[in-house]
Amino acid sequence: MILSHQKVAIVLSWMRGCVWLLVMAIALFSFFCPPAFALDYNRESLIKADFSGQVLTDAEFTKANMRGSNLSHTDLRGVQMFGTNLEGANLEGANLSFATLDSARMVDTNLKDAVLEGAFAASTKFNRANIEGADFTDVLMRKDMHDILCEVATGTNPTTGRETRETLECD
Repeated sequence: MILSHQKVAIVLSWMRGCVWLLVMAIALFSFFCPPAFALDYNRESLIKADFSGQVLTDAEFTKANMRGSNLSHTDLRGVQMFGTNLEGANLEGANLSFATLDSARMVDTNLKDAVLEGAFAASTKFNRANIEGADFTDVLMRKDMHDILCEVATGTNPTTGRETRETLECD
């Protein structure tokens, strides 16, 4: 029969082995799985850059120059685009939900079928933007930009099924 101090020694030995295996498993997991972090493109010159179809959630593009860039069908949920120049950029079908677009320049930008739900767009310039089928649900923007967008609002967003005029609360 095994004495009680022998039982304790066996249990402790077994526990040390389990801890060692756990430490090795964490080390291997850390080696093969790189940490997740948001991409930082702040103040970068990204003129005519092609980001089409990429997942860039939570990336930062603050004050970047993205004039003429292709961001079509890109997942941009939660991105920071404060003061970003997106003049003439293609954001067709992009998901900009809950993005910070404050003071961004979206003049002549293609926002066809884009989802901007919950985005913060105070002081954003949308002059001459193509917003056919765009979803502006709960987007905070200046009244003058709201009125400009309501003048040209048409279509239904294929992702959310919402009409552009209704999401802008025109009329």
